[in-house]
Amino acid sequence: MGMPELQAPRTPAGREGLAALLAAPGEAVIALDFDGTLAPIVPDPDQARAHPGAVAALSALAPLVGSVVVVTGRPAETAVRYGGFAAAPGLEHLTVLGQYGAERWEAGTGELSAPEPPPGVAAVRDALPAALEWAGAHPGTWVEDKGRAFGVHTRRTEDPQAALEQLRESLTELAAAHGLVVEPGRYVLELRPPGVDKGTALAAFLAERPAGAVLYAGDDLGDLAAYAAVEKRRADGLPGLLVCSSGTADGEAPVRELADRADLVVPGPAGVVALLAALAARLSAAR
Repeated sequence: MGMPELQAPRTPAGREGLAALLAAPGEAVIALDFDGTLAPIVPDPDQARAHPGAVAALSALAPLVGSVVVVTGRPAETAVRYGGFAAAPGLEHLTVLGQYGAERWEAGTGELSAPEPPPGVAAVRDALPAALEWAGAHPGTWVEDKGRAFGVHTRRTEDPQAALEQLRESLTELAAAHGLVVEPGRYVLELRPPGVDKGTALAAFLAERPAGAVLYAGDDLGDLAAYAAVEKRRADGLPGLLVCSSGTADGEAPVRELADRADLVVPGPAGVVALLAALAARLSAAR
């Protein structure tokens, strides 16, 4: 069996980023979203699990690069559990930034740092059921309590997009009244504290180390902030590669705002895993 094919980025900046990663992997950072990127999107987020090949691909790649970090809106401990990352050989230096960087888990120590949520979170938790009833939430709408944020999902409703729009104004007002903000995603509105996003989380992580090339892979609107962080680095002359995990198991189209800015579009978590495996094979062969 030959070496897995490494797909070429479609943009000059992406090709430069990939070349820099391959030339100096010890300085490179591999940064990845979880849901829709390492784990397939499923109707019930509690049932999400990493793609069957994800841990093996990461375990092969991680020892060959500077850092691997998972950046997710989920609680860090949940991402670790659903990803199967704890005690995985080769992932001893993995970092998981949960709740958009508010939480942090280090594989090397197994330690989780998770500060107390701001008071507005508890207030919204109490007020959210009545707000949804008042707004006329469609049957099938349900709330994911993330501890520091709330995802109001409409994927299970008869018309997910119409159900989402039905709630947008009311939830935005509720969040603002308690010092939170609303961030939209694919059939979800997330109410969370302001000033935290995947871009700030990634930038803070990169500031801790002399990072070279940065690869970031994501699939939804929440990943645009991380894209912007990599684009800012590129404007400063630092190489980066933006990957879009496109589509889901039920045939949804990619998030166009993300796909349009990506250097490389791959077919969902299976495509992300294939990319990671191909990178690991290329770097291993070059040693």
